[in-house]
Amino acid sequence: MKRSESRILTTHTGSLPRSLELQELLRQREERQPLDPSVFAAGVCTGVADVVRQQLDTGLDVINDGEQSKSQYAAYVKERLTGFEGERLIRSGYRLGDEDFPEYVAKGGTHQSSTSIPQPTCTGPIAWKDWSAVQTDIDNLKAAVADHKPEEIFMTAASPGIIANFLPNEHYSDHEAYLYALADVMKDEYRAIVQAGFLLQVDCPDLALTRVSSFAHLSLDAFKDIVAMHVEVLNYAVADLPPERLRMHLCWGNTEGPHHRDVPLDEIVHLVLNARPMAISFEGANPRHAHEWKVWQTVELPADKVIIPGVVDTTTNFIEHPELVAERIVRYADVVGRERVIASTDCGFGTSAWGRKVDARIAWAKLASLTEGARLASGELFGG
Repeated sequence: MKRSESRILTTHTGSLPRSLELQELLRQREERQPLDPSVFAAGVCTGVADVVRQQLDTGLDVINDGEQSKSQYAAYVKERLTGFEGERLIRSGYRLGDEDFPEYVAKGGTHQSSTSIPQPTCTGPIAWKDWSAVQTDIDNLKAAVADHKPEEIFMTAASPGIIANFLPNEHYSDHEAYLYALADVMKDEYRAIVQAGFLLQVDCPDLALTRVSSFAHLSLDAFKDIVAMHVEVLNYAVADLPPERLRMHLCWGNTEGPHHRDVPLDEIVHLVLNARPMAISFEGANPRHAHEWKVWQTVELPADKVIIPGVVDTTTNFIEHPELVAERIVRYADVVGRERVIASTDCGFGTSAWGRKVDARIAWAKLASLTEGARLASGELFGG
């Protein structure tokens, strides 16, 4: 993994807007409607090629496939694995703190679109049933970047913990057994991505957002025990992969809302730093967590790690001014060192394929502001 040695590098957290045509194909698959496999494959291939070109045109350094083949960033595994053939149910959208603003919640205020997509529970043994989908994603991305030379290329994959959050267990003896069963299967996908020559980003929102959802009933200390367990499982799943080829993303939920019960970063950061990935991606732009750059003033970042803070929000249609983006980057660089900061977005612009609040054109404008802000910050931090 490259560091920001001569300028501040830029990236994002994975999901990017899909075309209306691709959204419709993904919806048909999600709703189990008749779908011509060749038409779907062609639509995804075109989507990946387009999104790679747009990332490069925008000036992003570390790019990916935009998760174009996935309806949702975590539950996509239900199409690739056995064990999820049971009844599809709509998950509860409750979050700790909803009771504080009942009128807002009644209007659907905090509920992410992906939570309303019916998802199955785990009702049987987990194993691969469509390994070809992983290889197809790899092949599509390789083809899309073949004539380009980005700084680096990454692919995302869901962590065992976030899969368990979206696809609850009704088969394994307990939560820990379920996590390890997921890890034993998902480590194949993790390894394939790294062996393809890409960086692997493991999506781990479970390390923060589940404090107000799945584990809202627990005390803070008990929740931190859960975080520690999830990190241990993650380390088990990537044990044979080099840390310098790994990055991880944690967040508090990619939703506009109060977020006043979110677990503070300083309560979990020491646990997160125990994870093997070299790079840690996290929210740093939204109004609830933007102040937490100060955490790194008192928490020593291990010498072998870098941070990928969000300096652009992904839940509103405000386009951040490049000077604000630069200011945010410089704050982190002044604390941990300029070469250990890669500028990013808080979360994805398409964590589910449809229903996002940020307009697609505005999402790309925000990414352009990110790259311009990084250029300004580089001038301040590196000179020239």
